[in-house]
Amino acid sequence: MPEALPTNPPLTALQGRRILLGVSASIAAYKAAVLTRLLVKAGAEVQVILTEAAAAFVTPLTLGTLSKKPVLTGFLRDAAAGEWHNHVELGLWADALVIAPASANTIGQLANGLCPNLLCAVCLSARCPVFLAPAMDVDMFAHPAVTQNLARLRSFGNHVFDSPSGELASGLSGPGRMLEPEEIVDELEQFFNDLQAS
Repeated sequence: MPEALPTNPPLTALQGRRILLGVSASIAAYKAAVLTRLLVKAGAEVQVILTEAAAAFVTPLTLGTLSKKPVLTGFLRDAAAGEWHNHVELGLWADALVIAPASANTIGQLANGLCPNLLCAVCLSARCPVFLAPAMDVDMFAHPAVTQNLARLRSFGNHVFDSPSGELASGLSGPGRMLEPEEIVDELEQFFNDLQAS
């Protein structure tokens, strides 16, 4: 009996999609490495933007290796040559911008139209759908300022993933955990499936 030919894996809704992955400063930043790997495995082209503070939690080398693209960390590419990362072009390039983890600081900056770093500047320039995966300790997550900032971001049309309850880095337990990378990929696939169906 002839040997069965290998079949190609089925295409996912993320196949060929251009995803900007923003990583802000949170202990949950280590999950961005897993998320990058899963997005690439699903067929997406991933460009990572790492805030300078987030680089203390996960390295550009790790994320660049997994995404197969240099990680962007600041406005300037080569200051001496006057080369910079064009936040407008990045925002126009992407099919989706996913900020995971989204720290309280980044959420507050975006809710108030501030852009002290490349990630915020890209987000404020983006025409694509924006998804945020909040990650912070339970009392920060419950603070009225954070609650209002998240509500404001939703009112702008941004998608905010749920923050499940569980054990947090502080040792406390409650909501504020970043949604798991596998669940974020599932949510994105569902979003693009719905988009294709509409």
